[in-house]
Amino acid sequence: MNKIRKGDTVQVMSGNERGKRGEVRSVSPKHQQVLVAGINLVKKHQRRAGDVRTQAGIIEREGPLHISVVAVVCKNCGKPTRVGFGFDGGKKIRKCKKCGQWLD
Repeated sequence: MNKIRKGDTVQVMSGNERGKRGEVRSVSPKHQQVLVAGINLVKKHQRRAGDVRTQAGIIEREGPLHISVVAVVCKNCGKPTRVGFGFDGGKKIRKCKKCGQWLD
């Protein structure tokens, strides 16, 4: 079970984007990377690809961040926290390490 999932609000803990918060767009557990909306914007030089309607020129998009750089923000206490696991009715659920509330 992953500690960070699509749709979670996360805060960047180190790097140029430190302190910024955003929603996770996608998670790649194999490469240990996440895409966060509006964070780590990179410029990509995109060539027009034939008759297909693709955006050409210099476009900005999110670049991946390593999972260790971001922390999940608890909905209850509003602070970045580590994620623990517990069982609720035989179901494994993520929980906040700071306040103990369920994240799911």
